[in-house]
Amino acid sequence: MSNAQERHGGEDEVVQDVREESLLLERALGGWRGVLDSGAPTMVFVLADLVAGQRLQPAVLAALACSAIVAVYRLIRRQPITQVAYGMVGVAISAFFAWRTGRAENFFLPGLLINLVYGAGFLISILTRWPLLGVGMGYLTGTGSTWRKEASLRRVYGAASWIWVGIFFGRVLIELPLYWSNAVAALGIVKIILGWPVFLGGAYLTYRMLGPVLRAQRAAAQSRQS
Repeated sequence: MSNAQERHGGEDEVVQDVREESLLLERALGGWRGVLDSGAPTMVFVLADLVAGQRLQPAVLAALACSAIVAVYRLIRRQPITQVAYGMVGVAISAFFAWRTGRAENFFLPGLLINLVYGAGFLISILTRWPLLGVGMGYLTGTGSTWRKEASLRRVYGAASWIWVGIFFGRVLIELPLYWSNAVAALGIVKIILGWPVFLGGAYLTYRMLGPVLRAQRAAAQSRQS
């Protein structure tokens, strides 16, 4: 193979990697719009709580209104609202917890519980040798559980799943002391920082770990077809 062909093959591989990474982001998070839309109500809640002098009702209503405005905006532009809908449900549940108890910090309690459940779920899946990352990737790519037939994939899915154990449990360990201290503003800021930026960082590290194995599989499949 000539140098030009090798360079062309390498370029095609990079393009394919970018396409796969974008596809997974679009399917898992609703794309960049979904990532930003899901974080907007939390930012509004924190800002409204500060501006209103830590009065709960205006902050809750502002968060709900923000979620509704985002949904209407996406509908007007005829854009997907799957992620927005999930976000609206999450905001409604968080608002209910805060309103019912009269404590602003309880707006963040559902998120803490969800992270605890996800972290435990990933940990259990690794220990039972059915890493959730493999299950999720199989669903997103339409390959089902065929990954379990490949020892290399089983290993890399198990190893990469530890990233998510660290992310979910790490959020709990950092946010829980702030929750106990009733530090609503700090909790909101930390939640935003540990939200989609950390999620995207984890997704990038995961993809980098999976990349070599997925490329090897793709090359093997192409060689069998040729």
